[in-house]
Amino acid sequence: MSNPDDLLVGISTMVESGQSNQMSLTVVVGGAVITGRLAPEAVWRERVSEVLKDSDHLGSFSGVFVADRPQERPGRDEAPTHLHFHLARILQGNIGIPETGGMYRVAIKDVSAWTVGDFSYSDH
Repeated sequence: MSNPDDLLVGISTMVESGQSNQMSLTVVVGGAVITGRLAPEAVWRERVSEVLKDSDHLGSFSGVFVADRPQERPGRDEAPTHLHFHLARILQGNIGIPETGGMYRVAIKDVSAWTVGDFSYSDH
């Protein structure tokens, strides 16, 4: 989308304000279907940092995710530009990848379609 969808920006704004971390959403980005639950950016960054910190090979990257915390940035009252998914999967055929869910950051301007809720799928 050349102009971000106002409804999607509104949903992201509510999530960022801490009013909910239970919002399930499914988006289409570059032909990929991503389904999962939205998290505030600060929570998402902290969780990614924790996962990286526990890695022998990627631990040095963990600080990047918490160095520029959203609540400390100037202009933090501006509308969100990204969706932060946790427990998310990329739908491929009748399965979701990764099986356990992942952490995805998606630019709102790149979302070509979306719906509230997440899709169920089965690996049978």
